[in-house]
Amino acid sequence: MLFFFPKDSVPAEAALFLYLTPPPPLLQPSLNSTNTAPTHNHKANKKIIPDQSGSSFPPMPRKGMRSFFFSHKADSSSASHCPSPSRSTATPSIPRRSISDAAMAKGVEEAEAMIMKWDADTSAYAKVTSIFYESKKEAHDFIKCVNDLQKAMHFMVSENSSSEMVVRAQRLMQIAMKRLQKEFYQILSTNRAYLDPESVSTRSSRLSARSSTSDYDDDVGPEDEIRTAGDSISEVEQVSSNAMDDLRSIAECMISSGYGKECVRIYKIIRKSIVDEGIYRLGVEKLSSSQIHKMDWEIVELKIKNWLEGIKISITTLFTGERILCDHVFAASDSMRESCFAEISKEGATLLFEFPRLLVSKSKRSPDMAFRTLDVYTAISDNWPDIESIFSFESTSSVRLHALTTLSKLGESVRMMLSEFESVIQKDSSKSPVAGGGLHPLTQYVMNYLSHLADYSSILGDIIGDSPPPVQSPLPEFYFESSDTDNTPAPAISVRLAWIILFLLCKLDGKAKQYKEVSLSYLFLANNLQHVVSKVRTSNLRYLLGDEWISMHESKLRQFAANYERLGWGHVISSMPENPKAAISPEEAKETFRKFNLEFEQAYRKQSSYIVPDPKLRDEIKASIARKLDSVYQEFYETHRETLATIRNAEMLIRFAPEDVRNCLSDLFYGTGSGDSMSVSSTSSSSSPRRRHR
Repeated sequence: MLFFFPKDSVPAEAALFLYLTPPPPLLQPSLNSTNTAPTHNHKANKKIIPDQSGSSFPPMPRKGMRSFFFSHKADSSSASHCPSPSRSTATPSIPRRSISDAAMAKGVEEAEAMIMKWDADTSAYAKVTSIFYESKKEAHDFIKCVNDLQKAMHFMVSENSSSEMVVRAQRLMQIAMKRLQKEFYQILSTNRAYLDPESVSTRSSRLSARSSTSDYDDDVGPEDEIRTAGDSISEVEQVSSNAMDDLRSIAECMISSGYGKECVRIYKIIRKSIVDEGIYRLGVEKLSSSQIHKMDWEIVELKIKNWLEGIKISITTLFTGERILCDHVFAASDSMRESCFAEISKEGATLLFEFPRLLVSKSKRSPDMAFRTLDVYTAISDNWPDIESIFSFESTSSVRLHALTTLSKLGESVRMMLSEFESVIQKDSSKSPVAGGGLHPLTQYVMNYLSHLADYSSILGDIIGDSPPPVQSPLPEFYFESSDTDNTPAPAISVRLAWIILFLLCKLDGKAKQYKEVSLSYLFLANNLQHVVSKVRTSNLRYLLGDEWISMHESKLRQFAANYERLGWGHVISSMPENPKAAISPEEAKETFRKFNLEFEQAYRKQSSYIVPDPKLRDEIKASIARKLDSVYQEFYETHRETLATIRNAEMLIRFAPEDVRNCLSDLFYGTGSGDSMSVSSTSSSSSPRRRHR
């Protein structure tokens, strides 16, 4: 078998360092005597020797040594540390063990020179200097030297596990591991600012993962690799990238040498402190259930705001960066990177998701807490794909479970708050009617609440799911009927919100009966239904309830307004004859004016304190009354005014000019007058009408 060695490799005698597979059986000199004639052995006896890290290497064959050391295709330029042996054919009289011992001795001596140079116990320079800081090339050579020493040890153990050379190599390996532990610690501690999760996350998104230390055998050196990374990354990202690659090379060397636990221990101590500090700085603190219960809602709300900011940064930056760094540094061992990340992040992540769980355990669940609870639910739900990806290890499954359990409890809490909100509507027992038939506080509270809830429609859809509305008050079958839609049932969230509005309208029907004036009852219903429809139309409720729902309730609103108009102004309108221009006697005209004066004054006096808060509805009601009254009265006034002009005290009979009627109507529905100071223009002059003072 022919063996080839890369450029700058060890001498040909030390090729045992890089042994990978045994050669085929060859004629070898006898093990008992150098003068014994060679024999042909067809059985290669192999024995596996495990290393300290758990990996196994096949031992060197006890025969076939000649072809291993003296391959004709070995490049003389491959020897860099000492001169190559003669290329002449070795004689069978040379003992195999003496050749291997010499090669091992030479290799161990070269390793000793490099390792002892950086032994902090014997060198003051090494005690205060970092190999990786001093020279990347030197660090590269040190790592390679340790790897070669480790391979040589495997061979020597297979030959004679109790030889002095094995003891010497083991001592050197311990010194080298101690040095690498120090380098690992220094890189982690001195580069805290460059290995922060944000820098690591940025580096990961812009640079591909570097190759393992096996790539060090290539012609490209570390400095060339750094330059190849490109000038597009910032200085901070470049330092971060270099530190991550240095940590990885050390970790791989220590793991392959059986010192992975020492490496992991250092990593866990330093990186866990960074995660814990990050969680603390984000305002996520450890609280007990009793502490939460004693807090005022304003304090709890402030802590929720801090937590909402904290989880966003924790997931997208802190834990993401730590997972990327851990995966990169311990790429050589799946079990170690899982162990490291679990121990580093588990406590902080558990603390992060513990606060929402304590929040929902608060004994008093006010409906007003629902919005902040939904904010917390949304934050976890939106970040769930990242949570699932970051904490994908089996050892961090408890974090995923904690997050899912918290989501479930938050959803249950929201459902309870909705039920409590419905109970608030049901239990409202205010007996005092709203002045002027205006908006009831319950209407404003409920619709403001529902319009805010609609902003969480997608989340509420997940929370409410297929839960039906309360069975004691089902929605009418026609509530969501629409001619331009199919028979697909309305979403559960739409049904639930529509049910709450229907329940509100039923409560308002009961409160309308508190008014003595029936017309005012209808105006009250019109005002409140207008507010309901307006809130639906101008919020996300529109997309949940649909345009058909709006049209149906607008139709109901017009009925309420028409009923108010009929009951409040019907007597005034009916006081005018059907044909205002028809010829009638002076007595009939006198009686008509008298009746109109009486009805109009009474209607105005009653309704001057009525209120219509919505400008659009107010103008619509005024316009409707004016269309029915103003033109009729003006025609009657112009036709029969001259008939009564000769009658004594005619101005007492014709108290309202058409302008007076229009002015009085324009003053309505502001809720600012009592109607007692009404004044009118004189019928004997064309002067402007005298308006009551407001």
